[in-house]
Amino acid sequence: MANLLTIGFYIALAILLVVLVLGLFNLTRTDDQQASRSNKLMRMRVLVQAVAIALLCALGFVVGAFN
Repeated sequence: MANLLTIGFYIALAILLVVLVLGLFNLTRTDDQQASRSNKLMRMRVLVQAVAIALLCALGFVVGAFN
């Protein structure tokens, strides 16, 4: 179970990195949809961060880091 949670956590971190890079590239754009896209990317980043934190907490419970 711990291995599955660890893999899920690393996948969530990779997705988070991709969303962050997409957000940075979006800041350089100057089209009309830039603000809307930036808002969507920010919401996606917050969601992926919440999933990553939940996986990290679950992993901590499984391996016994929390009593």
